[in-house]
Amino acid sequence: MLEEQLAKYFAFKNFKKGQKEVIENLLAGQSAAAIFPTGAGKSLCYQLPALMLPGLTLVVSPLLSLMKDQIDFLQSHEIPAARLDSTLDRQSFNTVLEKARNGSLKILMISVERFRNERFRLQLKRMNISLLVVDEAHCISEWGHNFRPDYIKLPEYRREFGIKQVLLL
Repeated sequence: MLEEQLAKYFAFKNFKKGQKEVIENLLAGQSAAAIFPTGAGKSLCYQLPALMLPGLTLVVSPLLSLMKDQIDFLQSHEIPAARLDSTLDRQSFNTVLEKARNGSLKILMISVERFRNERFRLQLKRMNISLLVVDEAHCISEWGHNFRPDYIKLPEYRREFGIKQVLLL
């Protein structure tokens, strides 16, 4: 079953080491951590489950360039994904929020600082979020206390928005 979905959406025949186990844990309702080396396919560990879980997958990413690359890749595979960042005009921003709210989006990428925005937080409460993904999770320990303190608040945000599952990458 998972291999069929992998081939259908990503045109891959096989999983890389560790991917299938992480994905199976997520689909079984558990949280997980994918601690793989660079280039080992961590992103697939949220991308495939996002298509199979009932709600939105919310991805916290530390860099705009990473978000753009991921969204370009996902959209090239016709996967409904978008990002909310400072480069969007008001109309585009509102369109992305509406798609996230009405369920036509499966993956939404944001920076951790987006949680500071009260308007966004109110909208988030109206969304069905299945999974919170922390991309480049090592940033929590490297940046959390000083440079990007909002990373330390992620457990609070998880509780506030009733997100049951988390994936650390």
